[in-house]
Amino acid sequence: MRRRRKVKEVEISLRNIKITIEYDGSRYQGWARLGKDESNNTISNKILEVLKKMTGEEQIELFCGCRTEVGVHAYGQTANFKTASDMDIMDMKRYLNRYLPMDIAIVNVEEMSERFHSQLNAISKTYMFRMTVDDVPSVFDRKYTYHCFKVPDKQLMRQASLLLVGTHDFKNFSTAKKSKSTVRKIYDIEIYSAAQEMQIILYADDFLHNMARLIVGTLLDIGHGVRPKEDIEDIFDGIQSPSAPCDPKGLYLQEISY
Repeated sequence: MRRRRKVKEVEISLRNIKITIEYDGSRYQGWARLGKDESNNTISNKILEVLKKMTGEEQIELFCGCRTEVGVHAYGQTANFKTASDMDIMDMKRYLNRYLPMDIAIVNVEEMSERFHSQLNAISKTYMFRMTVDDVPSVFDRKYTYHCFKVPDKQLMRQASLLLVGTHDFKNFSTAKKSKSTVRKIYDIEIYSAAQEMQIILYADDFLHNMARLIVGTLLDIGHGVRPKEDIEDIFDGIQSPSAPCDPKGLYLQEISY
């Protein structure tokens, strides 16, 4: 009588790869779309398509540091995926940039520890809003900056931004339908202006859906005298609503810190 041999299970060691991504969000439906709005035309889907070809793995998952909305750009988005591929890090970078669309670039690739997660390990995120101010909109900047014909009052905007800094419940500054917690901490809001450009930079521990756009839109209305800075507190209390979200073409995910 033959004995059955036990088949030894071979454990496949997965590498955890972190990528830093720069992209022009103009023609995409954001980083990812979920539910009924699911679309293939997203940043994450374009990257996943190339990752599957590169690794030969159909079930690969991509986790991002911060989900950007429709039309929003990124200087420093981060994401990670796990793979059994033994491809060299530099070869991965070359492969991805060779086959991705020209408006998505992988600027860095590095191997991380098994426990690293792009979203869960993030300690802060930075958004930058770029706005040009002139009597004639720039032909070359029109796709990547919001244009204003009137200079907003920077001092009023700074005073209003101080009311936003700190730990608050930002549910009224968001379009998030479901969230375990809507409490976030804004570390700082900086407003710079030089020549014909103004920049608003928001540093926070995290951002809710459309939170950055609604804050910038409200600050711009305050700077243009459309509403008083005291409205910030009324928005937190639910007495007032925030202004319309700022134009996404001027908004960039600048950096995610770990």
